[in-house]
Amino acid sequence: MIELDFEERVVGSEKIYDGAIINVEKQTVKLPDGQTSFREIVHHSGAVGILALTKDNKIILEKQWRAPVKKTTIEIPAGKVDGRDSSFHDTVVRELNEEIRYVPKTIKELYGFYSSVGFSDEFMKLYLAEDLEPVKNQLPRDKGEFLEVFEKTMDEAIQMIADGEIQDAKTITAIQYWQLMQK
Repeated sequence: MIELDFEERVVGSEKIYDGAIINVEKQTVKLPDGQTSFREIVHHSGAVGILALTKDNKIILEKQWRAPVKKTTIEIPAGKVDGRDSSFHDTVVRELNEEIRYVPKTIKELYGFYSSVGFSDEFMKLYLAEDLEPVKNQLPRDKGEFLEVFEKTMDEAIQMIADGEIQDAKTITAIQYWQLMQK
């Protein structure tokens, strides 16, 4: 079997946008066959998604408006790693405080994944948070962040996926992990 070289080599780069959440770059790349092409890359600082389970084994979900898809979505708590955090673990603790107003006694890193490799370098780590206690000092939510927080059983969450109510990939991944964890 012949081993193919798939690597594209960047021969030019132009910054398109520097923002608060993302940066966008247009790359000129040399393809493995010697031709050139362009890539538009969205750079992201990284993020966490959190499977937060209550003491009575319910998942905590959030409903919020998402401008890119122009609709309200149902998701697990999540957020980007930023200057307030020294690690992904710190982001988990901060996001749980800001979004659902709990602090976990137990945090377990499950796995990491790229959220959309076709155009973004965003790397997300999925965590399990358990033994939740209400926070004593609430952190402010991000500006413009409006959430409805609620709990669902595993069967209810699985049905929400089947009914198309949950379409967010990180949330589906977390629920499927939870389902496998119970077997």
